[in-house]
Order: sequence, then C-alpha cells, then structure tokens
Amino acid sequence: MTAPAVLLLPASSALADAKSSTSTQTQQKPTYAELQKAAADADKAYKDAVAAKDAAQKKLKATLAEMQQDSNPLKAAGLAADKAAEAAAADKITADKAVTDAKAKLDAAKDDTEKAATQKAYEAAEAKAKKAAEAKGAADAKRKAAWDAVDDVQVAAFREYGKAQHAPDNALKAKEAADKALASAKECVYPSGLTVFANGLPSKTVAGSTVDFSLTVTNGTDRTLDVRSWVLFNLETESEDHFIKMQWSDGSGWKELDQKGNNYTAPIKAMKPGAHSDVKMRMTIEAGASAGKARTLFAADASDQYNPCVLGTMQRYQVEVLPAGSKPGKVDEAKPGKVDEKDRPKSNPSAQGGKSDKPVPGTKDDASAKPASTNADGSLASTGSSNAMPIAAASGAAVLLGAGAVFAVRRRRAKGTN
Repeated sequence: MTAPAVLLLPASSALADAKSSTSTQTQQKPTYAELQKAAADADKAYKDAVAAKDAAQKKLKATLAEMQQDSNPLKAAGLAADKAAEAAAADKITADKAVTDAKAKLDAAKDDTEKAATQKAYEAAEAKAKKAAEAKGAADAKRKAAWDAVDDVQVAAFREYGKAQHAPDNALKAKEAADKALASAKECVYPSGLTVFANGLPSKTVAGSTVDFSLTVTNGTDRTLDVRSWVLFNLETESEDHFIKMQWSDGSGWKELDQKGNNYTAPIKAMKPGAHSDVKMRMTIEAGASAGKARTLFAADASDQYNPCVLGTMQRYQVEVLPAGSKPGKVDEAKPGKVDEKDRPKSNPSAQGGKSDKPVPGTKDDASAKPASTNADGSLASTGSSNAMPIAAASGAAVLLGAGAVFAVRRRRAKGTN
C-alpha cells in the first residue's frame, strides 16, 4: 500500500522523539511474512513426504514382484545355485556311501593281500568323499550368497519404505503447527492508541449543503503501522442513504466513498509510533433528504510486520439533518458519542478484508476502548504495549525421515527349497 504524498497535510508529531518500547519477545517473534513462508514450506514438505511414501511403496511392491520372477538375474542365479548345491549334496551322499562300502570290505578281508587291496580302495573312497564334502560346502556358500543378494535388494526396498512410511505423519504435525501459528497471526488485534477523530464536523447541517472537515489519524501505539482510515455513514432512514455522499481528498481531486466496500481512504505507509496525520473529508447531504439524523463511524485499520489486521478504536458521530432551506443558526462541532451495539457492522473491517468475531473497538463489549490519554500540552501520550495474542514461533519446515521398522529376516532354506 502506498499513499499519495499529497494526501497527508502538514502534520506534527507530539512524540517525534519517543523511542519504541518493542520488547525482546517481540524482537524474537517471527514476522507475518516468515510465518507465511513457514506454512508454505511445511505444506510443500508434507506433500513431498506423501509423494515419497507413495513412490517408496510402489517401488517396494515392484521389487518384491520382480524378485518373484524366475527370469530375474538374481533369482535365476539363486535357482542355479540351488541345483548346483543339490547336485553337490547328492555327490557327497554317493561318496559317503562309497566310503562305508569300502570300509565294510576292508573289515571283511581274510588275508594280507586282500586287506592291502581293500585298504587302497578305502583310502581312495575317503579322498573322494573329502572332495565331495568340500564341493558341497562351496556350493552351499555360493547358494547362500546368491539368495542373500536377492534378500539384500528386498531389504533395501523395505528400508526405503520404512523411512518414508512415517514421514507424512511427522510432516503433517509440522504443517498443522505452522498453519496454527499463521492463523493466530491473522487474528485481529486491538492495541490501545490507534485512533481517528473528526475535526470540524458540524453537529447540524442543512439538506442540500456540503460540509468540509478532516480526520486526524493518530498512531498512539508502540509499533510502526501501515494505517488507513475507515468510514461508515448512513441516514436515519436507510432507504435514503443515496442522498448522502462522503468523499476524501488526495490533493488532486475528491475520491468518493460508498457503503459497498469502498469505504477506505488511502493508506499511510510506515506510520511511526506517536505520529498523526490529517485526511481531508467532505460530506454532502442532497436536498431531497428528509430531516433526521446522519450517523458516521470512523476507525483506523492497520497492519504491521507481525499482524495483518490491527484495529483501532471506533468513533461514532451524529449529525442532525435539517430540512432544505433551514437556518441552523449557531452550530457546534459534533462530538464523539458512545458506539452502541447497533452500530456494530455485520463484519469487522480490517486492513486485509478479513472478519473477526471479537468486539468492535469502541462498543460496549470492548472494555479497552477509550480515547488516547493526552499530555499537559494536549498532545497525544504514548501508550503501553500491545495486547496482541502471542504467536508461537514456527520452526523450519524440514522433515526428518525416521528409519521405520525393517522386516529383513533372512530366509532359512531347507535343503532343496527356493
């Protein structure tokens, strides 16, 4: 928001040299822009975590399915190793039987010549059995290595999924925390001291006349604000609201306000604590208006780096409308009156166009609504700290992928199984 330079009339600040009372807590508090970024980052991290989990699950299913195919190189190697191990086991059984048979013949030998021959056969059978045992051991080791390779691929897929499967839950918690912090920051706050008062608004006016006055917008808070004044106006008879026209000047012409959303003057950018500025206003009551009363409500909406919705105290002024051609005589300046429940708009105006169910400042429900205090010379006094609700700092949106449970029990194969 940028205000035309000509909007601001020459203004003095009674607190020009006042120092900000921003606390250490405020200095450490995340700005609204930081909270927005944290919420966006957390949302992206959550979506990425969900996508990563889905991808890991698909990869796991695909890997398990692939490992079931006999054409898979690793499984094919395992199946070949099974056959080799089975053949080596059979060879060992044959060799062991040959040793047993040779031993029986040796034991049955009747003379030295026969014993010498059977001894030689027995030793040959034992040597062959030893080689068969070694071959079986090698085949079994190769078989184990082949199937371990299959298991390693599946275990890796399980581990990857294990890391990803709980990541969305963790990311969702971070996202909810960031969203909550952002939502809290969006809530309208009501620091004491942000006021708008009318100057030169007559308590009486004649239908068919135009009156000029001004609004004094004062930032009596302890924070730098982007401020704009808000105006609501109507006649006692709502059906005649088209007879009243409210305008504000930017120095180059008059800008018309209406009751359909265009009821803001231009913003005052970066208004320092204690500063005040005047906005030229003009009210016209057309001649066709009935005698009665016109009601005007003035308030200041603002925002700062921590809160997009900062609402000031609302002021209510009542102007008596006299019939066209009347002689009003001496007319006093209108004074701010009590803002009653009926004056409450259907939704609170805010700098961001949001809504709030909290009391409108200045109504009987708002215990803190009162004009800012003044110094002995009549200048506006500095107010205390804001009553804004503290906002939890949003942590970084990084999501740690925990190592989920991995079911990686190596298969124990019985002899001859796959």
